Amino acid sequence: MQAIAIVGTGNISRAHIAGYGAFPQSCRIVALHDIVESRAHATKEQLGLDGADVVGLDELLARDDVDLVSVCTPPSSHKDLTIALLRSGKNVLVEKPMAPSVADCDQMLAAARESGRTLSVIAQNRFRNDLASVKEAIDSGLLGPVAHARVDSAWWRGLPYYDLDWRGTWESEGGGPTLNHAIHHVDLLLWMLGYPERATAVMKNAWHDNSEVEDLSVALLEWERTIATLTASVVHHGEEQAFAVQGRDAAVSQPWSVRAERSQPNGFPAAGGNPDLVAAIEARVAERAPLQHEGHTGQIGDVLAALREGRAPAITGEDGRRTVEVVTAIYQAAIEQRPVDLPLAASSPWYTGEALLAKAPRYHVKTGSVASQEGDITLGGSPDPTR
Repeated sequence: MQAIAIVGTGNISRAHIAGYGAFPQSCRIVALHDIVESRAHATKEQLGLDGADVVGLDELLARDDVDLVSVCTPPSSHKDLTIALLRSGKNVLVEKPMAPSVADCDQMLAAARESGRTLSVIAQNRFRNDLASVKEAIDSGLLGPVAHARVDSAWWRGLPYYDLDWRGTWESEGGGPTLNHAIHHVDLLLWMLGYPERATAVMKNAWHDNSEVEDLSVALLEWERTIATLTASVVHHGEEQAFAVQGRDAAVSQPWSVRAERSQPNGFPAAGGNPDLVAAIEARVAERAPLQHEGHTGQIGDVLAALREGRAPAITGEDGRRTVEVVTAIYQAAIEQRPVDLPLAASSPWYTGEALLAKAPRYHVKTGSVASQEGDITLGGSPDPTR
């Protein structure tokens, strides 16, 4: 039985708590910590966590009966909390984004290596049957070489969204939807297509006037023979997500669709397409064993199993680092208005995060700030419970 602690008991912690609750034979939550102690007590009472102690950070670090800690705090706090927890002998599952800078991520990875503990970063959309079907189709080779991916991380957030105290500044949130929403889609692109060579981007703040950061960006990511277009937004009414992959021989997308053309002698598409290839792709995807658990629960189950079995989790700290590096390159490309090659050099001020804080546009002065907000986290057509 693995003992679990939750650090940060705001909205996103509920996805972690529910995830651990799906495995009562494997784990139990024994401790809650929040910088606002009353919030931890409220979470304990509301969710019936009678066996969990509300503790200070020093007390949590000193405890030797905690195996795994979920870090569910704002991004700017991830590095220091994760390093302290790893050094105290605890395994860590940290919410996305891993940290605001690549240098911070590398310090977290170093602490994991030095402590011999496990570090995993939330990327729960890999644990979705529909998106796993897209990957299965790509991995099958039936699509042929991939030419293009169109990815829409399309969300809508009203003006009060950025009133929360830690949102809407480069220092505390690390960025806007490019970092905090599209991070999942960047992870999916890297999972399915590998690491890109170059990023080009533009970004704006269209109408969130209580936020320094962007609320809309459009990026191009380049591989040797592949281009991906990535829209990151909190201004899209209807929140219509898209993940579409065009191969030489066929295309698949989510929401789920399979298409395959067949060429006439003159190169134009033949009527009726290629139904045999469509059927082959559908059959291959149908053979894939469905996930027993999806989303946060699926990833939490994998981390618990990895600790029991002495293996690496499906999503590692290195995976989290790579997504932050690509997002950093997108910001650099948008701010400097030029293509940016990957990977970033360790000598670059963008690697350390210094350049982002120094050069990022402050679209508006953040004047409104509240410590908490009423209301539920509501999601659009698909992915991603974001904070």
